[in-house]
Order: sequence, then C-alpha cells, then structure tokens
Amino acid sequence: MSSVEEFPTESRTASRPCPPAYVPGHELLTGRTAVITAAAGTGIGGAVARRFLEEGARVVLGDAHARRLRATVAALRDGFGSRQVTGLPCDVTDETQVAALFDLAEERHGTLDIVVNNAGLGGTADLVEMTDEQWDKVIDTSLNGTFRCTRAALRRLRDRGRPAGGGVVVNVASVAGWRAQRGQAHYAAAKAGVMALTRCAAVEAAAYGVRVNAVSPSLAMHPHLVKVTTPELLAELTEREPFGRPAEPWEVANVVVFLASGYSSYMTGETVSVSSQRA
Repeated sequence: MSSVEEFPTESRTASRPCPPAYVPGHELLTGRTAVITAAAGTGIGGAVARRFLEEGARVVLGDAHARRLRATVAALRDGFGSRQVTGLPCDVTDETQVAALFDLAEERHGTLDIVVNNAGLGGTADLVEMTDEQWDKVIDTSLNGTFRCTRAALRRLRDRGRPAGGGVVVNVASVAGWRAQRGQAHYAAAKAGVMALTRCAAVEAAAYGVRVNAVSPSLAMHPHLVKVTTPELLAELTEREPFGRPAEPWEVANVVVFLASGYSSYMTGETVSVSSQRA
C-alpha cells in the first residue's frame, strides 16, 4: 500500500518539477503518543498522521468532519493496526470537545507526548467587504482553536511533572503570517497570531521541559485545496514558489516530524518556513 497521497493528475502540468522520492520512516517517534487536529483527509494533517505512524508513534486524530475522520482512521488502521490509531470528532472552537480529545489520548495510551495543532480555516474577502462573522469564524478556528489546544496540552504536560524534553507542541502557521495577500486579512492575522502564540507559549513551557514550535507552509497541494481555490490563483502562487511547484503534504509533514523528534531538542519558540517566507 502506497504511503504517498497524490493530488489529482489534472492539477499538475507537464512542465512542473516533480517532488523528490518519498522518505521512509526511521523510528524517530517510537513509543510516543501524538494528538493531531484536523487530521482527516489528504491534507497536511492526514500526511502528519501517516508520517508519525511510519515513525512509530501512536496517533489520536481529531477533526470536525466526522465522516472523513472515520474514513481516515479506517484507512490508517488497515496499514498500521487498530492499536496505533484512534479518532474522535473534535471542533476546536468547542472547549468541551477539545478536552475530550486530550482525555481520550491519556485514557487510551496513558500518556501524551506530542500535539500537532493543524486545525485552521481560510476564506477570501477584501477587508472593506468582510463581515464580522467572516472575521470571527476564521480567527476562532485558526487562532483561538490553536490557543485552546495548546492550553490543554500544556496543562497536562505541566501537571504530569515530566523531566526536560517530556513533551512537544507543533503549531501549523502559514506563510500568510509573514506576507501580504489581498483578501486574506483574517487568515493572515490569525496565522501571525499563531506565530506569536508559539513564541510566548515556548517561553512559559520551557520551565517544565516542553518545547513549542511552528511550521509555516507556503503552498501545499491536496485535493481539498484544488476544490476551494481557483486554478488562476493556484497557478499564481505556484509561480512564486522557489522550486517551481507546490509542496506535497508529506514534505511539510517531514518538518513536523523533525520538530516533534529529538533531532530538534534545543529548538523552541521557532517558526520554520516551508519553503520560503518571501515566495
């Protein structure tokens, strides 16, 4: 069974550079338990879940889309076994659902080691036409949701009294947090907020041995993005990429694996660009 999730062939062009070969797992996360939000489907969250399993982790997946989540959990269990994969519907705008997801991880596996806050929501609207509802919806999912999940993680990791290096939080930001793009004021503000939240949380969490970092993808191609974005905008964004192609979700997931593993043991409060903040 292939580990690589490809986006539709028709969204590629003959001249577009191909991604490199898929990198196999190296047991970097063996024996660790990870909570991953917005993990259903074939986007970054789903790629992170698969990569973590390939690295030996147990994963507890949350997603607001219950049907897609069930399908994702079933597919991953086919490849990695039912004991390694658990899922629970979770809307990160609901504190009760967030708490239930984290409780499930500890009840099922007796531990919590890694949290990947991938849940986010976008949209396109010029600021002068943007409604309060549009603004609030994006902020509540992309920024407030990351806050709720980070808080839930840090409370558990702090209260457990683990030694230094005992836990990791990886937030998914966006290149939009650095650069200006028309129609993205709410999303850019949310993702810039995620970067600032990451820095502040890292300073606080260092006292009890927990690291907090973020990844900032520019353009990662997957079927859902193709459905909600115009071909013209995708072509424009792709042209701005240094490699002349969008990232595969698993390429972003590789960086998340690095930040979750012992290879980044002295990194905290950082936001890692994948691939270029200036693209």
